[in-house]
Amino acid sequence: MKHALVVGGTGMLSGVSLWLLESGFHVSIIARNAERMESLVERSSFREHITPILVDYRNDTELKEKVNIAMNQLGNIDMVIAWIHSNSERALQLITKEVSYQSTEWELFHILGSSSELGEIKKEVHAAPSYSYYQIQLGYVDEESNSRWLTNKEISDGVIEAIIKKDSVHIIGQIEPWEKRP
Repeated sequence: MKHALVVGGTGMLSGVSLWLLESGFHVSIIARNAERMESLVERSSFREHITPILVDYRNDTELKEKVNIAMNQLGNIDMVIAWIHSNSERALQLITKEVSYQSTEWELFHILGSSSELGEIKKEVHAAPSYSYYQIQLGYVDEESNSRWLTNKEISDGVIEAIIKKDSVHIIGQIEPWEKRP
């Protein structure tokens, strides 16, 4: 069974976590909120294929330990879907390093905010030969006289589309014109 790691998989990416389960993956989910994790597990028909990883990803030591425990128990990680806030610059680097130690071929889908400089971020990620790197940028929706941010469902649906298409850059919604964003 393939193994996916979803960072932030109980909130806006909960639809992605559930889709991966339905697609036959074992899904390890990094989250901070135990109640939201419990709610996600309750919504799934594949509860036995979910590994909750309750950790604040800003805690490097605990994050590294829990990611390694998941890999030791469930095998190599084939795919990482990561929505990591900018206040934790080391979390993604730590995850990619640990997954690369054990997995020889895997995919990283990196979710980024609308104002992210994709080219600069790609340089910072230092993609290794062991994984394929994909960027997913979240935009907004322009609705006639106003605009709004994406809903969790729109984000999950867009991330699923990005995983299927495997484009190097996938934009959900729109990011131009910048002055129309909410």
